[in-house]
Amino acid sequence: MNKIVLVTGATSGIGKATAEKFAQKGFNVIITGRRKDRLDNLEKELKEKYKIEVKSLNFDVRNNEEVEKNLNSLPKEWQNVDVLVNNAGLAAGKDLIQEALLSDWEQMIDTDVKGLLYVSRVVLPWMIKRKTGHVVNLCSIAGKEVYQGGSVYCAVKHAVDAISKGMRVDCLPYNIKVTNICPGAVETEFSMVRFKGDKQKNDATYKGFIPLKGEDIADTIVYCATLPSHVCINDLVIMPTAQANSGSFFRQ
Repeated sequence: MNKIVLVTGATSGIGKATAEKFAQKGFNVIITGRRKDRLDNLEKELKEKYKIEVKSLNFDVRNNEEVEKNLNSLPKEWQNVDVLVNNAGLAAGKDLIQEALLSDWEQMIDTDVKGLLYVSRVVLPWMIKRKTGHVVNLCSIAGKEVYQGGSVYCAVKHAVDAISKGMRVDCLPYNIKVTNICPGAVETEFSMVRFKGDKQKNDATYKGFIPLKGEDIADTIVYCATLPSHVCINDLVIMPTAQANSGSFFRQ
């Protein structure tokens, strides 16, 4: 059987691009997400285009019962996951902390932190049993720095950064790699979600420079996951050329 990759949040953006890039490399793919129609379409596309096997699981990573039920329903041979990409995550709102919505905070904490932990808690024992595996956690430049209006989003991504470091130590005796990927500005559905469909704010986010694409991050993830067995990239920051840090852009 081909190697297996599990990608959460695979219905759009970085997750979708990552599933496609691994399929190109001949991996069998497990894709998860909340939007069943998109999952079904992606499953069909990957099977037809790359002649690989695909399992799609429709659930919300914020719900631990759904996570456990769906992942544990996989046939035993599909539980031999070689690469787990914890991609599911989002930013909600960009309000000052004293003005922000509690619902936005809870959505980010539940998805970006607890969802990552729920999925990892199921998959890591499978890897430990086989004494091999690679976990890639999607963090952000917001996990390295703090900016105005991003306090809680920065907090959850700082948590991902810390979890990745702790996971790397805890999994060291079991030959499991852990890679923390921290992108800068990537033009996906990220800002449309953050600004709740406000196209003007979305367009302003990427105006005047060339942002990264989901495919750029997917290429980076595949590169990290296909290095020789003795090589592990623990932590990686990747930015558009026009972005130096979370707040410094060269816009034309």
